[in-house]
This record gives sequence, C-alpha cells and structure tokens, in this order.
Amino acid sequence: MTRTVPQLFDLKGKTALITGGSRGLGLQMAHALGEQGARVLISSRKAADLEAATAELQAAGIDARWIAADCSKEEDIRRLADESLERLGDIDILVNNAGAAWGAPAEDHPVEAWDKVMNLNVRSYFILSQIVAKRSMIGRKSGRIINTASIAGLGGNPPDMQTIAYNTSKGAVINFTRALAAEWGKYNITVNAICPGFFPSKMTAGTLQAMGEERLKASAPLLRFGDDEDLKGLTVLYASDAGKHITGQWLAVDGGVSVVAGG
Repeated sequence: MTRTVPQLFDLKGKTALITGGSRGLGLQMAHALGEQGARVLISSRKAADLEAATAELQAAGIDARWIAADCSKEEDIRRLADESLERLGDIDILVNNAGAAWGAPAEDHPVEAWDKVMNLNVRSYFILSQIVAKRSMIGRKSGRIINTASIAGLGGNPPDMQTIAYNTSKGAVINFTRALAAEWGKYNITVNAICPGFFPSKMTAGTLQAMGEERLKASAPLLRFGDDEDLKGLTVLYASDAGKHITGQWLAVDGGVSVVAGG
C-alpha cells in the first residue's frame, strides 16, 4: 500500500549520529531529525557545548545523547564509532557535519592549516562513513549518509574571501558524495550532500566582518541569510523514505546565491 507523505517523512525507530552537532547547522539538523522521531547522538570536541545542546534537544522532547570526540583525529573517530554502536546499536542515519575553515591568501596559506581543514572536512567524512557503513549499514542493506558541503565548493569566492583550503575541501565533499553514492547504491545506502550558503555562526563571523552584513545579504536573491529552520526540510528529505530514490546529489540552500554566481 502506498504510504502517505507524513508516513514517508517519519523517522520513528531510526538512530542518527551527527558530527559537529553541538551548535549551528549540526544542531539544527539534529533538531530536524529528532522532531521527526529519530533518536539522535551528537558529537563535537567540547563536552560543555554538547551538554547544553543535548539539554536543548531533550527539552524539545527529543531522545538525545552525546559523545565528545575530535574528528580531526583518527583515533577519536574510531572511538566515536565504537561508543555510538555500543550504546545505541545500529546507526541508520550518519550526518557528517564537523568542519573547519581558515582564511589566508593562497600564496601565504600555512600548509599545516591546509592539512587541518582537509583532515576535518574531508578525511574524517571518509573514515567515519567507512566504519559506520561496514559495521552497521552494508550488512543490513540500509542507510542514509548526509554530508555537509557548501556553495563554496561550487567555485571560487570574491577576492577578499581568501579561503582556498575551505573551498577545496567542500568541492571534495561534493565529489566524495557522488563517488560514494555510486559505489554503495547496491547496499541501499543513499549518500547526499547539503550545500549551505551563508548562515551566521561562529565559523562565519570572519566572513561577515570582512564583507559586511548588507553586502552579503544583497548577494542573495532572497536578500537574507539562512536561519535556524532552513536546513530542516532537506535534512529530513535525505534521511527519510521520502528521499529513498535520491542519491549522489547536492542541493544548495543559499537563498539563490549560487544561481546568481552561476554555480
């Protein structure tokens, strides 16, 4: 029998692991999945931030818990996977969202900063996806992987936004999403990416300062920044059976910036 739309978007009985989940976009995605009935486990580096975020989620009626881990370190990624699977059993939805940025002219960009951005924004996505898929998704022939990319991965930036490592890493995430989806479709694992535009956060504060609020807003056809609701719908679509025939795709959630820029 064909399911209704509410049934297709229902996530009751599902378990989601969200990295970078203590604030910003990750916390918004955790809310979205939890509001649809999923049990969520959030992770980031700082226990205090995770405690506060988990309390916020639980106050909203969401079954939430946390594990502190630094996803720039392989040993922490493996510990995160081990503890998550031990505590919660199978992971149905993996959201790779941990990320870092670094601003510097390309000719002077420190190599160690390049490595830091690449390790967290790309390498950690691969390692955690590999572990979770092998231990929880492939054998069951079921899984959803959502990668946070960025419209910065679709091309260059204005000259005063000097984020060569970040742009490169997010372009890599988009093609990682495509390649992984092609390989793992046979296991009924979907892999998709979200490409946010400008959402005010601690990580984007430097960009806001460099370019100015009004200039940034004016660059978007909708003339505004992303808010605390704008990623929720796409996150649930990718995670639920409503999106079960969507894989290897990316979608910009940017108020139209990439349309104007030709992304």
